[in-house]
Amino acid sequence: MAYFGSKGWYVSRLKELGVNRHPQEQRKLELYKTYILRNLYQEQLEKIKGNV
Repeated sequence: MAYFGSKGWYVSRLKELGVNRHPQEQRKLELYKTYILRNLYQEQLEKIKGNV
């Protein structure tokens, strides 16, 4: 298990949400830096909260 807030943690959480590739560039999540993954994770959470 990855540590909270690490790159691996964000990758695993995004994959649990069904995001396997970056929505715009279509590259694997593992290729991105942590801050990009964090922003993408926040966007996905906002989408989920907006739909509820």
